[in-house]
Amino acid sequence: MPKTEIGIIGGSGLYNMPGLRRAREVRVATPFGRPSDAYVVGELEGRNIAFLSRHGRGHVLTPSEINFRANIYGLKKLGVTRIISISAVGSLREELKPADMVLPLQFFDRTRGRVSTFFGGGLVAHISFADPVCDTVVDALAGACKASGVVHHRGGTYLCMEGPAFSTKAESNVYRSWGMDVIGMTNLQEAKLAREAEICYATLAMVTDYDCWHADHDAVTVEQIIDTLNRNVENAQKIIREAVRAMPRERTCKCGSALVHAIITDRKKVTPATRRKLALLVGKYF
Repeated sequence: MPKTEIGIIGGSGLYNMPGLRRAREVRVATPFGRPSDAYVVGELEGRNIAFLSRHGRGHVLTPSEINFRANIYGLKKLGVTRIISISAVGSLREELKPADMVLPLQFFDRTRGRVSTFFGGGLVAHISFADPVCDTVVDALAGACKASGVVHHRGGTYLCMEGPAFSTKAESNVYRSWGMDVIGMTNLQEAKLAREAEICYATLAMVTDYDCWHADHDAVTVEQIIDTLNRNVENAQKIIREAVRAMPRERTCKCGSALVHAIITDRKKVTPATRRKLALLVGKYF
């Protein structure tokens, strides 16, 4: 099986990738348990990709139930070096309208108790996370949005909440006062783990509606939200195809060497069991 190079993680509404040639399902075993679903690998726009449904097909996993470590480790095992992550979000800004796409450059963590690292168990590493997304992937997504004629906004902060319930009005207004831009429930953990796995990562955030701060929030029906979600998914599929086609084949960013100075533990103190468990991630540094 040829190595995949680009991973696509599909969020709410995006459970498959039309146009994938020679598609087949691959189940990947990981030291961290089972990924959300089988990976669908194949060829898209002349590139080998792996698609994963974050919540599982049929949307069976809450955000808190997702095994983020297994999902990212599985993509790494398949050879993925870049991830495009699709996420349905609520807007915390008037100018970020439903059906717009947002390419956030920052994340803010409001989750509780989720595991966000591969490390521990006798091996300590502290990655740099000041700039949590890869500019190369963001560039490709921005160009793809423009080519697809989809309104997009580059920049801003994705606040990652625990869920599965949505925010109270008090919370939503506090997040706005903090300068947050969109709100979702999944991408912070993915971004951290991708950086630890030395995989480039960026989010394509699909705005489904305004969060509950907005005066018109209560007037929006479920049918309207679903209609927006469906339009978003159709646009996201176009954008993904364009971004995959335009993605540079060579990596010149620093994502692929994120662990060079991150491992703090004395190599002699790392147990053979821990080295075996994390060999895919850190083997080249031992």
